[in-house]
Amino acid sequence: MTKNPIAPELLDKLENFLSTYSFGKKPDELYDPIRYILSLGGKRIRPLLSLLSYGLYQDNPEKILSQAAAIEVFHNFTLMHDDIMDEAPLRRGKATVHEKWNANVAILSGDVMLVRAYDLLLPSPADILGKLIQEFNQTAAEVCEGQQLDMNFELRDEVHEDEYIEMIRLKTAVLLGFALKLGAMLGRASEEDQKRLYDFGVNIGVGFQLKDDLLDVFADQAKFGKQVGGDIISNKKTFLLIKALELAKGEDEKVLKDWLAKKEFDPEEKVKAVKELYEKLGVRKLAENRMNDYFQSGFELLETFAQSENPYYQSLLEITQALVHREK
Repeated sequence: MTKNPIAPELLDKLENFLSTYSFGKKPDELYDPIRYILSLGGKRIRPLLSLLSYGLYQDNPEKILSQAAAIEVFHNFTLMHDDIMDEAPLRRGKATVHEKWNANVAILSGDVMLVRAYDLLLPSPADILGKLIQEFNQTAAEVCEGQQLDMNFELRDEVHEDEYIEMIRLKTAVLLGFALKLGAMLGRASEEDQKRLYDFGVNIGVGFQLKDDLLDVFADQAKFGKQVGGDIISNKKTFLLIKALELAKGEDEKVLKDWLAKKEFDPEEKVKAVKELYEKLGVRKLAENRMNDYFQSGFELLETFAQSENPYYQSLLEITQALVHREK
């Protein structure tokens, strides 16, 4: 992930913490799904951001492994419940919890994950614990708001660009922002620094999701690791589709709406036709420009922390740059 040895070392310690932490013992049907979803891996970006932002201010980020793990446990709790709502069969190439067990088990195990996330935050210093829990609660509520907006958009014919950006800010970006702020709070950073790190994370998070929208349509299939064009096939209201609906006129509008209305179609034919429309209407470039604006705003904030001698800063820079340039 990074040339700097700091991040791999911290990831190893985080993985060890997660694999040895006791979420509970009995009944197995409650706790096995938790261990299962956490064993599926993932980049662990969010807890790593917490550890690295702590390292900007204090030595030995492993002191906050518990709090960083709380972010990862909460994130996976949201994934477990999102998979139920989306009726998703796979998560990271493996059966989702509700497929491997059932929806009721997944709901209940997810509930326990949320409870344990609070347990993992408890080792925080007493003088900031209340504020930290309050910030976590605000973030958790916003993630739920974002998920509800995403579901609302599925039922609407028209969604505006600013509404979409706000949805992805809530659903995806605020948790990245909070992960960075959490490390800064525990590292005793100033409130101004906490806010700048939070805003950095939110900007990177919005850019990250716009990158996801682009990759879903335009990625190299061999590198992407999942079906290219899935959003097109399911008529998902991404930035690309929202802008295409806004810009398409005449025959282009008719073609696009015809594809959106079809219940039976050849998936490859639909993906090809809609991609061609996206290119013709220039929405790929619009999405790339908007994505780059958010990434640039984020990195401008990060540059205000420039600590060329601090390995945690260098690692934070490399990891977030890797998110910008990823191909899957």
